Amino acid sequence: MADTKHVVYITGSNAKMLSREIQTTLGGRFIPVDVYPYSLKEFLNANSITVTPNALLATEMKSEILRYFNDYFYFGGFPEGARLSAKRNYLTSVYQKIFLGDIAARYAVGNPFALRILFKKIAESVKQPLSFTRMANIVSSTGAKVGTNTIINYIEHAKDAWLLSSIQNIAGKLVDKETNPKYYYTDNGILNLFIVDGNTSLLENLVAVSLLRKYGRNDAVFFYSKGVEVDFYIPEEATAIQVCYNLDGSNDTFDREISALQKVAKILNCTKQLVITRDAERSITSGGVTIDVVPVWKWLLESV
Repeated sequence: MADTKHVVYITGSNAKMLSREIQTTLGGRFIPVDVYPYSLKEFLNANSITVTPNALLATEMKSEILRYFNDYFYFGGFPEGARLSAKRNYLTSVYQKIFLGDIAARYAVGNPFALRILFKKIAESVKQPLSFTRMANIVSSTGAKVGTNTIINYIEHAKDAWLLSSIQNIAGKLVDKETNPKYYYTDNGILNLFIVDGNTSLLENLVAVSLLRKYGRNDAVFFYSKGVEVDFYIPEEATAIQVCYNLDGSNDTFDREISALQKVAKILNCTKQLVITRDAERSITSGGVTIDVVPVWKWLLESV
């Protein structure tokens, strides 16, 4: 059909179908399009909320947007669940479908218990780099003995099934980049199934997925860790981003986040620095660097 100049759309829940199994046949004749769960704008539209430039100026409309954002923050953006009341039950069924169908059955995983423990550990560690060796040791400590190669395979299966995405340390050497990335769940609702009181993890996960949606999964979004740590760096935009649920919670928190952006701005020649928070908003100029503090819901509506 491609040879006869027909336009063909092929969809599926598993990225491996297009990227590996049939690209030898369609190589050079297809353009992959990554389809994520709803963005915040799409989620609001699905709930009959239209965001206009003046919407955020109206108190009543802003209140309505924040109410729906809170729902989006905790239960994610899967289209079918956007208007459901029993969202957690729906998300559990989605996860089970991905876990059992797209990963365990598809790849004939012989140790589903180890796979389940692995995904729980990754959920607990969303904000931190996590090495294959450490994951293998943690999973094995539960009695489900697995080797590093098995963990690598499990991670690749999860990424192909769009359960997980990863970003690398732009300051790391090759081995560190490949073996010690940070992992994020493709939807906040799935992540929220695993964690308790995880607002900081949910916030960083939401920012990560939004950046990956905008810039792509292939070496477009990084974190920085070498003497100083910054949550995200976007080379294309020369932008450094810190994520902090409550910037004003303590002086130590404020100093740590701002200081890190000031240092990395000089190392990477950043032209823009952001702190994305749950609610705070202002502009900070310190040490010759201007840092914009913006609430996540507003950043999602205006920038992504």
